[in-house]
Amino acid sequence: MLEQRLDKWLWCARLTKTRSGAARLIADGKVRINGERVLKPSRLVHDGDVVTAANLGRLSVVRVLGMADRRGSPSVAQALYEDLTPKVAMPENPGALSRLGKRPTKRDRRRLDVFRSRDA
Repeated sequence: MLEQRLDKWLWCARLTKTRSGAARLIADGKVRINGERVLKPSRLVHDGDVVTAANLGRLSVVRVLGMADRRGSPSVAQALYEDLTPKVAMPENPGALSRLGKRPTKRDRRRLDVFRSRDA
């Protein structure tokens, strides 16, 4: 097999959970092949193509190494591509990363109150 539909390949490579989810991702314009935006799930992907997908806020950049007739185990799926996703540098304080976007704890609230009382 030298080529395969993009939606089926994304599903077989386990980059999306469902084939319909892959088709929706493609239709939303969140997938590129070799830098070109793809809008049709039927677009064919070939060996050596670089696929870029933004799925659930995560960027995935992979080079296609093979095709699959059906969805297999995760180890089989990883053999279908080479991961080229750039690594994100970790912040100096890893504890700060887990607190981003969450409600302040009681300890955080007390620190905020002390900080605000100094300004007044």
